[in-house]
Amino acid sequence: MIIYNITIKIEWSVAEEWLQWMQEVYVPGVLHTGCFEKHQFVRLVQVDETEGPTYASQYYTSALSKYDYYLQHHAASFKKQIKDKWGEKYIDFPTLMQVVE
Repeated sequence: MIIYNITIKIEWSVAEEWLQWMQEVYVPGVLHTGCFEKHQFVRLVQVDETEGPTYASQYYTSALSKYDYYLQHHAASFKKQIKDKWGEKYIDFPTLMQVVE
């Protein structure tokens, strides 16, 4: 299993609106691409929240080829959505992980 993890810091001034938008618009859109089988949202604890909360949005896929397809055909438009809507109030750090059993 491959996990596409995006760690996100969002400013307090838009945090609630952003979380709702992510849950109702953004995540369903990413899942609709068919590249990922499931999603999980987590909030980081014991981190500095002076400027805002930190979340990890995790997308699970069974094959690296599905992730590669997402990058080639969908990622740019989703990144543009984020930038257009949240601008400088949002920063993220993507990582790719493989589940080891």
